[in-house]
Amino acid sequence: MSSAPQTGGGGGFRCTRKLTLAMSGGVLILVIALTVGLCVGLSSSDDVVTEDTPSFSIDHTANTFLLNGEPFRYVSGSFHYFRALPDAWRSRLRTMRASGLNALDTYVEWSLHNPHDGEYNWEGIADVVKFLEIAQEEDFYIILRPGPYICAERDNGGLPHWLFTKYPDIKVRTNDANYIKEVGIWYAQLMPRLQHLLIGNGGKIIMVQVENEYAAYYACDHDYLNWLRDETEKYVDNKALLFTVDIPNERMSCGKIDNVFATTDFGIDRIFEIENIWKMLRELQPTGPLVNSEFYPGWLTHWQETNQRRDGQEVADALKTILSYNASVNLYMFFGGTNFGFTAGANYDLDGGIGYAADITSYDYDAVMDEAGGVTTKYELVKQVIGEVLELPQITLEPAKRLAYGKVELTPALELLSLEGRAALSKGTPVIAEKPKSFEEVDQYSGLLLYETTLPDMDLDPTLLKVEDLRDRAHVFVDRQLVGTLSREARIYQLPLSKGWGSTLQLLVENQGRINYDRANDTKGIFGQITMQLHNGGDFPLENWTTTAFPLEEATIAAWLAKRADVALDPKVAEQRLLRTGPIAYTGSFSVQEVGDTYLNMAGWGKGVAYVNGFNLGRYWPLGGPQITLYVPNELLKVGENSLVLLEYQRCNKTVNGSELPAVQFDAVAQLDGESSEAPQITKKST
Repeated sequence: MSSAPQTGGGGGFRCTRKLTLAMSGGVLILVIALTVGLCVGLSSSDDVVTEDTPSFSIDHTANTFLLNGEPFRYVSGSFHYFRALPDAWRSRLRTMRASGLNALDTYVEWSLHNPHDGEYNWEGIADVVKFLEIAQEEDFYIILRPGPYICAERDNGGLPHWLFTKYPDIKVRTNDANYIKEVGIWYAQLMPRLQHLLIGNGGKIIMVQVENEYAAYYACDHDYLNWLRDETEKYVDNKALLFTVDIPNERMSCGKIDNVFATTDFGIDRIFEIENIWKMLRELQPTGPLVNSEFYPGWLTHWQETNQRRDGQEVADALKTILSYNASVNLYMFFGGTNFGFTAGANYDLDGGIGYAADITSYDYDAVMDEAGGVTTKYELVKQVIGEVLELPQITLEPAKRLAYGKVELTPALELLSLEGRAALSKGTPVIAEKPKSFEEVDQYSGLLLYETTLPDMDLDPTLLKVEDLRDRAHVFVDRQLVGTLSREARIYQLPLSKGWGSTLQLLVENQGRINYDRANDTKGIFGQITMQLHNGGDFPLENWTTTAFPLEEATIAAWLAKRADVALDPKVAEQRLLRTGPIAYTGSFSVQEVGDTYLNMAGWGKGVAYVNGFNLGRYWPLGGPQITLYVPNELLKVGENSLVLLEYQRCNKTVNGSELPAVQFDAVAQLDGESSEAPQITKKST
């Protein structure tokens, strides 16, 4: 890299001519002055800078940002609009602003807004424009991160599953012709909606990211990065600063894009080497402000591991160290929220011995605010540090109450694998083919796929069922009787079958979340061979599979509830604790006299999905842990009767207060690892 001052950066980030007007003897004189090292975000069609033109730029001589020509430093916090309900956005943002933050950092999730090819969603939790407008009203500058890949511990890193439906061999995040075509179509939908919010157009978006931590990706495709820079700039049009974010290591140069401002990211675990990190950034980009775009006050958590925690005082001390370099910083996450529905992603680290690991539903993240948006001890410590460099606004907070609604008894109402269950909860016509169809091949985002075939005559007792490539978890049945579970996480890909058990083999496969980091493709289902081991040691391939889709979408659950007949299940089925005949949908209701945040306690249950008033709260898996409770936002509840549906895959709980009926508990306190998180204003509420 050249040691000369950079002339690249956001919004084209080029050094432009600064134009001024002067009067001399009654004659208007145009004075053209080159401002050395000063790069202002203006479009080529509007080169005239006036005192009233908002701008965000970089002074490469003073190594600082300039906001409307004045030195500027931001301390921002990450909050992803898709991890809180819209009615909660303002309260979350106001709590963030009260800490002294002057900027908001957020991703845009392609898969949320474009769930199927040609289908777009801009309403409710997907109303990103409304979210950003509220942020502006709450006095935030905005750092926009449109990806198109975002990671964020979201399914597929925010890339739509249908890309692999439409183009099975697509190479995402590269100069692949199909990929850049689809990104171009997506940006043509997204970017015009946001242009009025750019600072050069009078809004408060000061920075727009190009890609995301690209240096960590295997491809290192600069043709793609340059294309994406130009495609982004086509809409930003010099009205904001383009930037990148990369992990500080030897691959940083793979993420550097000419004429785009570079930043880095690191947490408290690397604060001891901050001098070396800044040195790496300076080698990549000799001038400009120092920026840590993802300072981690907490960390992500996977199922079946200890909940991640970071000491609040250590976080505050590390933040103070970063700010001592006059750096700008973004706290990722300041407010984490929740991976509602099936949106949680996964990670994969075979070299580290972890293999596939799915992210939990809670994105509490041990962030500065808790999952319900509450103030924590960490919040107060961080606020004190921010107050040393920025003015703290005087804001009175009004947090929601947290209420316990007690025990709710549930009725087993529907067997998924029954004829009635298939009619109510499956979608589309079952597909018959030689091989099982993947989630992507049937254009299914998540939920379950049922694979069925006829077993051959087994002349060996016992014999062995083998699945070559499972993504991610399969309950195995023969004639609707459970015989075992296969698991990608546990690396269990085979189990014994005994002669005479039945004739129809059924594999019910769960998508536990697509990998969101450093993987080009994590399509879901069963791939490769499914075989039965023969007595001579050879393998007999199983073919001619029927694939039935169970997307478990909210609309499907709501339609079933509206139409279902009040018919009791067979008592032998209803009394099962271990669900040997397949998943069961349980229904119940609870009365609310006062609305507040609450937590659905799933202790004693197995694994499944929960819906309150038709809204998918997300996956639960108390058997795997560490998360025991699911956050239920007050915005979901209403005074009066509220509905609850559980689709339980494995076992039900009949132990709450000695109840003979399956039951759950609504608590006022979260349990994310057998211990309660901080929960201010806890109030017990009987029903």
